[in-house]
Amino acid sequence: MAVAGGSRTISKDDAEYRLHFRMINEQQVEDITIDFFYKPHTITLLTFTIVSVMYFAFTRDDSSPEDNIWKGVLSVVFFFLIVSVLAFPNGPFTRPHPAIWRMVFGLSVLYFLFLVFLLFLNFEQVKSVMYWLDPNLRYATREADIMEYAINCHDISWERILSHFDIFAFGHFWGWAMKALLIRSYGLCWTISITWELTELFFMHLLPNFAECWWDQVILDILLCNGGGIWLGMVVCRFLEIRTYHWGSFKTIHSTSGKLKRAVLQFTPASWTYVRWFDPKSSVQRVAGIYLFLIIWQLTELNTFFLKHIFVFQASHALSYGRILFIGVITAPTVRQYYAYLTDSQCKRVGTQCWVFGAISFLEAIVCIKSGQDLFSKTVGLYVILWLVCMAFITFLCLAGMVWYAEHTGQREKLFFVFQTLSECEYEEPVNSADISRLPGDTQAKGDRNCEVSDVNRADKSATKRKRPSGKCRMSNGLGRK
Repeated sequence: MAVAGGSRTISKDDAEYRLHFRMINEQQVEDITIDFFYKPHTITLLTFTIVSVMYFAFTRDDSSPEDNIWKGVLSVVFFFLIVSVLAFPNGPFTRPHPAIWRMVFGLSVLYFLFLVFLLFLNFEQVKSVMYWLDPNLRYATREADIMEYAINCHDISWERILSHFDIFAFGHFWGWAMKALLIRSYGLCWTISITWELTELFFMHLLPNFAECWWDQVILDILLCNGGGIWLGMVVCRFLEIRTYHWGSFKTIHSTSGKLKRAVLQFTPASWTYVRWFDPKSSVQRVAGIYLFLIIWQLTELNTFFLKHIFVFQASHALSYGRILFIGVITAPTVRQYYAYLTDSQCKRVGTQCWVFGAISFLEAIVCIKSGQDLFSKTVGLYVILWLVCMAFITFLCLAGMVWYAEHTGQREKLFFVFQTLSECEYEEPVNSADISRLPGDTQAKGDRNCEVSDVNRADKSATKRKRPSGKCRMSNGLGRK
């Protein structure tokens, strides 16, 4: 069977593949509650753009060359984001609004192009750009030049331990909570946590601030900050997995408090998908993909430290935490799209945000190597080889542990998930044993029948009524798409 498509015919499989990829790369909004915010306003936006350009072009004072360049750059960014809203895909998320994620993708494209531009500058020119952004960077110093690390490790006291619990320790803890929310796997989170500490050991000869006392690295970092953050993030994940979702319209909410609560809930996930990175039937490609995922994750973390060491700005500077926040935001859709690529047999290519994120990670590394040749000339090749070998070995152990867990506890979790969802969904079609055996979450088999529970609108329970699914239970392909 083929579908006519212009000068050529498109097979049914090709049409399904294109539709499936669009569902992953450009999630559509369902159950729109306020039509105004989701209708196209292209003519209005074009009029606003033209009027704004005319106003700023003819009314502002252009006597200062430096101010002209700065305002011009900001205007380019602003209007590029407008184009992003009009032209770029939504990505895998729709909350709080698809336009937000289009602008996030637009910013990632701009950052990618900026990194390409930096590749054609020498080190002094890059520093000149930084001084133009912030003249105070002329006087910046590295922490490694004024601080000593891993000294008097045998001196362990409560005063010294408590002195390590500062704003950076909280950021460390909170960062791992966010990572757990993105990855949603104890196995992968702990693997990344342990391999990162090994990464610090292998690159300690290049970055002195990687040197830490054993109790700082094992107890404070791995167990308390990393472990506590992972636990908190996974607790939130479990809560979001078991809650029910049904989003009612503002029109059905009559109380003011109910409308306000519904507006706040717009900033929460529209749904939450059960995540299963690995199972006993995973292919070699899937195992290799998880290994590549861990390598790119470590590379992105390394870039954070190499950038501020080579270009000399402190961790408290806006360039440092601004980049961390930005990378954290674009990581969310990236992980979702990469997970879909690894686990969904119908997804044949990565999403656009995932592609741009990968390009950004490698471009940052290339910029660091090009501008820090003196630093990287001291690299010990054996350490890098051992790092890659250790990453592969620990990744293998992690995946083996996840296989063992899936074999011994997977069937019990599947049955629990099935009976839990059946108690909350009403079927008009019987569910056979073959359907149950495939639950939950793994999307390698086409047609997985995860019964997606209609969400409970907690803004105003009295104003919304639960509806019976018509014809059949609503399907989920494991990607957050209904």
